[in-house]
Amino acid sequence: MAGAAPFGTPPFGTAQRIRNRAIWAVAFFTAFLPPAFVAAGVGGIAEDKVNVALPLALGFWLLGFVCALWAAYPTLRYWDGLPPTTRWLGALPLLSVSLFLTVGLIAALFV
Repeated sequence: MAGAAPFGTPPFGTAQRIRNRAIWAVAFFTAFLPPAFVAAGVGGIAEDKVNVALPLALGFWLLGFVCALWAAYPTLRYWDGLPPTTRWLGALPLLSVSLFLTVGLIAALFV
């Protein structure tokens, strides 16, 4: 077709959307840490065993995971047409989740 963009060329604004989604993923993953530490500390000493921090931490982690997937999909789809910095910014949140889960699984096997 005449005038059609070649395959792999990202639409206008894709790099900005990838950056925004990756930044939100990192923000949610960072927000996950304090409630997770509180949930780990309160779990053993609370008398009533009501732990509000654990669902909060899980919610932040799931939101971060959704944002990481949301950033990784267009990153991988238009990998060749994106600048190298945007490529890695879009892929790293999901890679860090994969690494974290892998380390957790390996640690669970040895404990």
